Amino acid sequence: MIQNRTALMQNSIADEGGFAQESLVGQRMRELRSARGLSIRALAEASGLAVNTLSLIENGKISPSVSTLHRAATALGVVITDFFERSAPLQQIVFLPHAERASTPFDHGTLEDMAAGFAGRGLHPSLVTLEPHCGSGAEPIVHTGYEFVYCLEGCITYRLDGQIYRLHPGDSLLFETHLPHCWQNEQDQPSRMILVLVPTDLRDQPTYRHFAPPDSSGSSQ
Repeated sequence: MIQNRTALMQNSIADEGGFAQESLVGQRMRELRSARGLSIRALAEASGLAVNTLSLIENGKISPSVSTLHRAATALGVVITDFFERSAPLQQIVFLPHAERASTPFDHGTLEDMAAGFAGRGLHPSLVTLEPHCGSGAEPIVHTGYEFVYCLEGCITYRLDGQIYRLHPGDSLLFETHLPHCWQNEQDQPSRMILVLVPTDLRDQPTYRHFAPPDSSGSSQ
């Protein structure tokens, strides 16, 4: 299923004349943005994309690149394939088989959405795979709400409010996210963790703060 959705995404982006698909992408982007209480200008600021670019996408006037969609998806806290699915009512129960879990790459690994159909409710669990010697960057992250981390493989180093916590398989960490924090895989092999973000303000975009591309603040395309 994921392969089919990914192929649809790639084919749709490559098809410059696919007005129906461009309209779907634009409609879904507007729906996801509105569900999070974001103005188009707020999304532009969070993603580093130009307001005019986002407006053209939402109105089905242009076919966005994968890079552009990745930046918008990261700012919205979703995966790229969410832009290519018809909207559906939020679910009360989400059972997600491993083979159907959507994933998207970020700068230093992959992010797998574990809350499909449950987005926008102030809870976003993800399965994160980190490449060796990669992390969130040297700049501490601060946002609203809470953060829960559970190490599955390897070792994840969290620097939290001046303290260092090294999580090995089975270790967990829960904290208030107004405390400055950053994380890194200091090992020579990939590490994996379950990351649950619980913002108290949905406009805060903690997923963007953790996984935004390093050049997200400077480009307008």
